[in-house]
Amino acid sequence: MKARPITTVKTIVASIEEVGAGTKLFNLVDPDHWELPPFRPGAHIDLHLPNGLVRTYSLCNAPADNKRYVIAVKREAEGRGGSRALHDDVRVGDVIGVSLPRGGLEPDATITRHVFVAGGIGVTPFLSMALHLEATAQADFALHLIVREEVPLAAHLASLIDQGRVVVHRTSRTGRPDLAQLVGEGGSQTLVACCGPESMTCEFEQVTAAWPAANVHIERFVAPPPVIDPDAKPFTLSLARTGTEIQVRAGQTMLAALQEGGVEIATSCCGGICGACKVGWLEGKPVHRDRILSPYERERYLMVCVAGSDGERLVLDL
Repeated sequence: MKARPITTVKTIVASIEEVGAGTKLFNLVDPDHWELPPFRPGAHIDLHLPNGLVRTYSLCNAPADNKRYVIAVKREAEGRGGSRALHDDVRVGDVIGVSLPRGGLEPDATITRHVFVAGGIGVTPFLSMALHLEATAQADFALHLIVREEVPLAAHLASLIDQGRVVVHRTSRTGRPDLAQLVGEGGSQTLVACCGPESMTCEFEQVTAAWPAANVHIERFVAPPPVIDPDAKPFTLSLARTGTEIQVRAGQTMLAALQEGGVEIATSCCGGICGACKVGWLEGKPVHRDRILSPYERERYLMVCVAGSDGERLVLDL
């Protein structure tokens, strides 16, 4: 069976910078110093690491800075291995394949105010967004950075802190701030976003539960535990481009069934938070369990790592 094409871009590690708090900044460039594929502020890329792992990281440079991809990686000793590999094994000059950028801040002329809430290294996507909004003067923004004590990427945030655009909240001194006070009143012209530890993102979800879904954006470090459906039934995946039909067993994921059927699918988190395995659907009634697609996007796409089917047949754009 013909595999689904996966596009990766060859990059070279141009520099590695220690930026405090066990964090390194990696600059990835085209081998011939051409411009890299464009990205939206705060977009993600998947790194195909030399040890075979695929991990997703937020870009923290502005889109106008288009000859490099910059990621900040905090070494997590108890993590899934990606950060350890980058910190311990990757060197300047190494070749790393990366996916095309996806996600990030959608252009929207109706949004006049942005409020970003970040926990520690969760500041990375919002640094990109803040730099973009500052340079283009498209909308007002405030970035609330919640840390225990040390500020990650302090040198890169310094000018924004001096301007009062980034407000640092040190929990070791004042405790965690009230998230409801930070985001303020909801409205159609305000977009709020959060990235940080699970306890913070859960509280943020509660605070913004009554907001329009399109005006709330949440990014997670780690995928939530998989949803086990005791009433799951088998169903058929029909691949529109090839006419192939693949059976999904009760309790099996679409991703596993597609891989068993020889269909190559890009993956990273396998928990519905990174967007790597987004696939279009054409017919049927999918059950969405991801944490990333907007209501509008769910009318056209699903994440095969976590999605299910509410019927006997689901047609995918594959």
